[in-house]
Amino acid sequence: MAKKKKKKAKKAGLFHRTRVNFLTGVVIVAPVMLTAYLIWWAINLVDRMIVPWVPAVYNPSTYIGVDIPGFGVIVFIIFTAAVGALTKGLFGRQLLRWGEGIVDRMPIIRSIYNALKQISETVLSKSNASFKQACLVEYPRRGIWAIAFVSTETTGEVPEKIDQGEFLSIFLPTTPNPTSGFLLFVPREDVVILDMSVEEAAKLVISAGLVVPPTAEEIAAGTKPAPTKT
Repeated sequence: MAKKKKKKAKKAGLFHRTRVNFLTGVVIVAPVMLTAYLIWWAINLVDRMIVPWVPAVYNPSTYIGVDIPGFGVIVFIIFTAAVGALTKGLFGRQLLRWGEGIVDRMPIIRSIYNALKQISETVLSKSNASFKQACLVEYPRRGIWAIAFVSTETTGEVPEKIDQGEFLSIFLPTTPNPTSGFLLFVPREDVVILDMSVEEAAKLVISAGLVVPPTAEEIAAGTKPAPTKT
């Protein structure tokens, strides 16, 4: 009887180790596989959209008989860079204004174009588009704290109408999608600035609190490694 119990314990131990190893492997392999799949999907998507517009004489697949993955991406990058270089000149700017003038005369297309243009400029603009610091604010009520990002010091009509001292413009993201959230105007004294970077705070929000960056004391003590900068 004692021997049978030992055998069962050994089997249970082997199953437990296999399960732990499998879960550890999933944590490592899954992000790599998903990243590779998304990159491959994006490349194929761009190729399907761009390659049919390339004249056959300029398409390498015409001569080798095999489609080249990523050829559409290369064409898109070259074409976009050429358009960007063209619009820097006087002729290019005039041509762009002429084209936008035509679009402005089309009611439905005008609304779609202006909305997409505004989104693109907001996402791709590098001038003061990034958040300054991560912070804590009491939301949705006193005693409950939420991660937020300091956009800038509040100026203009808002602080003049409130007239209660200095305010900060705060973006309060939602979890797990930090691209949506709320714009809050919070008194400066009610904002607690955090030592963690904006990237670390974003990871904390996206992971719903599972990925916690190390504190300065933990890094100094050597109990946790310093976060890598991307």
